[in-house]
Amino acid sequence: MIRSYGWSDALQHDFSPHAARGLIPGRILVQQRGLYDVVTELGELAAQISGKLAHEAGAGGYPAVGDWVALAARPAERAATIQAVLPRRSAFVRKAAFSHADEQVVAANVDVALLVASMNADFNARRLERYLSVAWQSGAAPVVVLTKADLADDPEAAVDEAESVAFGTPILAVSAVTGEGLEALAAWLKPAETAVLVGSSGVGKSSLVNALAGEALMATAAIREDDAKGRHTTTHRELIRLPSGALVLDTPGMRELGLIDADEGLSTTFEDIEALAQGCRFNDCGHTNEPGCAIRAALESGELDSSRWRSFQKLQREMAHLERKEDPLAREAYRRHWIGVHKAARAHMKAKRRDW
Repeated sequence: MIRSYGWSDALQHDFSPHAARGLIPGRILVQQRGLYDVVTELGELAAQISGKLAHEAGAGGYPAVGDWVALAARPAERAATIQAVLPRRSAFVRKAAFSHADEQVVAANVDVALLVASMNADFNARRLERYLSVAWQSGAAPVVVLTKADLADDPEAAVDEAESVAFGTPILAVSAVTGEGLEALAAWLKPAETAVLVGSSGVGKSSLVNALAGEALMATAAIREDDAKGRHTTTHRELIRLPSGALVLDTPGMRELGLIDADEGLSTTFEDIEALAQGCRFNDCGHTNEPGCAIRAALESGELDSSRWRSFQKLQREMAHLERKEDPLAREAYRRHWIGVHKAARAHMKAKRRDW
């Protein structure tokens, strides 16, 4: 049974130390309020984490949907205790909300990240850039899925806007109502491989799962007419096996995703900006008033869109903020930098007053 959920000979080999302790492998299908549904060779079991694992797990170390885990099973009770989480092949991570942990694993061991956006008024290229950065960092291959193609006045314009920020990433226009684009999307979903759907509420993730499954597996709700934004219909994370054998993980709507160690993801998402920066005269160019700045030249000529540049700067600042929180040396260097900036500003103002 578990082979249809992605279990492999390599995983079996890595599991041998746990097997020697009498534990069995399983994959987490559902995570809800600290409770888990896990698929095993014994069928599906209800599981909780052990006290030891709860005590020792650091940020991002708690079991997540898609994780392979080592279980102490109690078959007669259809229950189990999660004793360990196996090393993840990939992890889709975001900043935790209202939690003591700094990060939260949204989905583990994902092959494809389906970044879902609607072709309605809520489409946001800046949000898509953030999703792309997190997806590239996760180790999963991103695919942009633009939904509600049947309602779009100009679907080609929406695809063009997505292409302007998602260089080299596949972009699919689909409709769960008419079936447009679903065949192309299904080509990315292979048996025993896992895809995660990520996007804001109301973009049609649950409708997409239902269309791919050919039946109503997930609850859906209409978007609000006044602002084109959606209501939360998925309230927990769930790994679903489609009739094709592909695995799809639906997630609650997430308007924002925080960046956790996503420097490589940022570089991939904004490779056009990084390529431009290579043309600056100075290696340490701050892209403000330095002579020979290729970034400033591209902004002035229109080659680089100013909103994309601001988005890149914003995400860089967010990354730097997180680094300072984790690294005392980086935090001290940042503090000294701004002390120097403020001293220079005060000296400049004193000089101006003397000139008056």
